[in-house]
Amino acid sequence: MNTSKKNVVLGVTGGIAAYKAADLTSRLVKKDINVDVIMTKEATNFINPLTFEALTNNKVVVDMFEDRKYWEIEHISLAKKADVFAIVPATANIIAKIAHGIADDMLTTTILATKSPVLIAPAMNTNMYTNPVTQKNIKILKEYGFLFVEPAAGRLACGTYGAGRLADVEEIEKAILELLDNEKKRDFEGKKVLVTAGPTREPLDPVRYITNRSSGKMGYEIAKALVERGAQVILISGPTYIEVPKDVTFIPVETAVDMYNAVMMHLNEVDIVIGAAAVSDYRPKEMKKEKIKKDEEKLTIELVKNPDIMYEVGQKKGNKISIGFAAETTNLVEYAQRKLKEKNMDLIVANDVTQKGAGFEVDTNIIKIIDRDLNVKEYPLMTKIEASHVILDEIAKLL
Repeated sequence: MNTSKKNVVLGVTGGIAAYKAADLTSRLVKKDINVDVIMTKEATNFINPLTFEALTNNKVVVDMFEDRKYWEIEHISLAKKADVFAIVPATANIIAKIAHGIADDMLTTTILATKSPVLIAPAMNTNMYTNPVTQKNIKILKEYGFLFVEPAAGRLACGTYGAGRLADVEEIEKAILELLDNEKKRDFEGKKVLVTAGPTREPLDPVRYITNRSSGKMGYEIAKALVERGAQVILISGPTYIEVPKDVTFIPVETAVDMYNAVMMHLNEVDIVIGAAAVSDYRPKEMKKEKIKKDEEKLTIELVKNPDIMYEVGQKKGNKISIGFAAETTNLVEYAQRKLKEKNMDLIVANDVTQKGAGFEVDTNIIKIIDRDLNVKEYPLMTKIEASHVILDEIAKLL
């Protein structure tokens, strides 16, 4: 990773874990990252600013009014300079201030002025961390797009045991490096995206249903990638066994009609629709109220068409961006291009599920992305999270 000339602004607040910020600073500086440190006055009671100045060769900023001639220029300068802004440790007090837009010292003023990703590593007493007020403030910040390295559970300095201990420095360092490395650009900041994922189930009777082999992995990885890049995400998912990604609005559904209704309900509030779900094309005309018995040698079930969700989105989307998927076994590009046009999509992601590593229930994919002009971009085997970012890179060009 090339971290040369990258800039991290590190906010240090008044908690016993403040000494660990020195270890973090040392690690970043050794990777040729420039670190500017802003300390609250309370933090200086736990660790001397001179420690950070020796590690960074930069002046530590504490008092916003120490030099009235330059303070305003300085806080704006640091806000612009930051590629990543990290607060380590973050007390309940600083979290509350940021959540409610209070800017009464150099740290909070600079945070309010920055447009860089802000990474917060909470550290506090367990009862303070689990207090509903603190949890609500954290939720507010996550909705605003602030990023968190969740605290660990363990024995705290106050003698209690529970959540609230600062995450391992290695984990915080890794999160900062990832933000610096992929600059995953937060290019979906301010965008609200609806993602559909997983299969649908169409019940035959109380114990049986028609479904498909979709695991939901692709849609869930897209939802995760969107959160990383700053989007607000509504994830509408058929039944899966995957853990729900953090920081999404999750709407579980069962049938194609359920998914259609959920998508139509939220369509007007989003900017982008990504239809990654494998929606059943047909459903039984009638669901039997009792379990079907195997009395006959043959069983005939009449099926009727389900609503075509992405077609309806294409008819109603207006200026919204819509992206579909085509999982095929033959004539991949031809069928995908036809679907793209028929459903008025902006992009379609096509994959041949007969290819090894590109089918259902695996962690990889081999995709082609087709745009409105029917141009085709081909990509090699990659993980689904890598594929997700490739897809988002193409969507970002349309924003």
